[in-house]
Amino acid sequence: MSRLPFLKMHGLGNDFVVLDARTTPLDLSLQRRRAIADRRLGVGCDQLIVLEAPTEDDADVFMRIFNPDGGEAGACGNATRCVASVVMDERKTDQVTVQTISGLLESQKTGMGSNGLPVISVDMGLARLDWREIPVREACDTNHMPVGLGPLQDPVGTNMGNPHATFFVDDLAEIPITELGPKLEHDRFFPERANIGVVQPLGEGRLRLRVWERGAGLTLACGSGACAAVVAASRRGLVDRKAEVIVDGGTLTMEWLRDGHVLMTGGIAVAFKGELDASLLA
Repeated sequence: MSRLPFLKMHGLGNDFVVLDARTTPLDLSLQRRRAIADRRLGVGCDQLIVLEAPTEDDADVFMRIFNPDGGEAGACGNATRCVASVVMDERKTDQVTVQTISGLLESQKTGMGSNGLPVISVDMGLARLDWREIPVREACDTNHMPVGLGPLQDPVGTNMGNPHATFFVDDLAEIPITELGPKLEHDRFFPERANIGVVQPLGEGRLRLRVWERGAGLTLACGSGACAAVVAASRRGLVDRKAEVIVDGGTLTMEWLRDGHVLMTGGIAVAFKGELDASLLA
């Protein structure tokens, strides 16, 4: 495999290497995916994104998502906004539909950010709340799941194309998320592992969020985690169905619509363009 062009993009610091395989398929083994995502030996990213030709007539592009451990993910809200921006620019349109393994995500440009790039809203799909859909090990009320560790207890379960457990705390700064996150991610209560979100309600429709992402670790922003946070907070009566979710990288505007879908709005950025050396693709 020869040199391969890529885009380095991010949504609020949640960063991606974006590869285009729409015309020529890429042979990306587990080892190659890990090498590209490695921050010391490769380009480095929270997720590796591969664009493919869509398989459904209603879609404009298929987005495949890989975590740094090489495993495939079902959803990534910040990556969806980035990919939507790329396709909107190519097609000179303000609306595109992004296909993922979890379903179709409709995206719309709603304005321009201070960096001159689009602000994009994405319908992240239906928030799934049944214990079998998340999934968890045993039948339970997903508004109060019987799992926890130390100060993190009594989470809300949500599936936003991937499984989330959202914990509420009084002081997020006091939570050692890098210590507790990986242990909870791998807790046997979650047969497919889980993204671990920790939320501090701030009042007036604002939530402070950090997420230990399944297969990626602590990131500056997690779009599907922000979706899960607003759904969980609304179920607990802590916010209405709309909230600002403040992550380490910035702020997302989230709304849990009456039809059960979750709308996410935020900006994107292009960091740089480059080519992958053949040694990363060997």
